[in-house]
Amino acid sequence: MASSKTLAPCLALLLLFVISFSEAKDFHIGGRRSSWKIPSYPNEYNHWASKKRFQIGDSIDMKYDGKVDSVLEVSEEDYKNCNKSNPIKTYNDGNTKITFDKSGPFYFISGAEGHCEKGQKIEIRVITPKHVTSPPAAPQPSPAAAGDSIHHVPAPAPHRAAAAALNVGFLSGVFAAVGVFLALF
Repeated sequence: MASSKTLAPCLALLLLFVISFSEAKDFHIGGRRSSWKIPSYPNEYNHWASKKRFQIGDSIDMKYDGKVDSVLEVSEEDYKNCNKSNPIKTYNDGNTKITFDKSGPFYFISGAEGHCEKGQKIEIRVITPKHVTSPPAAPQPSPAAAGDSIHHVPAPAPHRAAAAALNVGFLSGVFAAVGVFLALF
């Protein structure tokens, strides 16, 4: 049987590897810790969010002075108009963490007077678990007419996301097999 000195680091490495691919992410709005404030330019928060892939289970952190500001989750219409009168949810603790439990768009605006109009608002789009961008299907060839020669068209190359998923799955299997092997010896 393998010694615990050898087995423990291997299992810890395996566990870390598996968790790193399945763990939800925690995002700081705008990439900063002191984040929920009037941005330096009007669309700054949405520019930042557009570069992220938010998934179910991910969360956002908003830090601000809860005595003078708040975070309001609002409808799309209220987001567009900076309407604070009918929020879906209100947060005013100064250290707001919102975890996404479903896919779709989420809209947040500042509750402070005039802040939303100056760009302190953000739209977050949470993707579905099965969301994969894939190339459009190739058109099906029409049946060959009598006398036409048949041309074989090569199959399209696999999509990068699918190939990456296969590599991750393969590596997870390899690490699991190594861990089981070490546990048996």
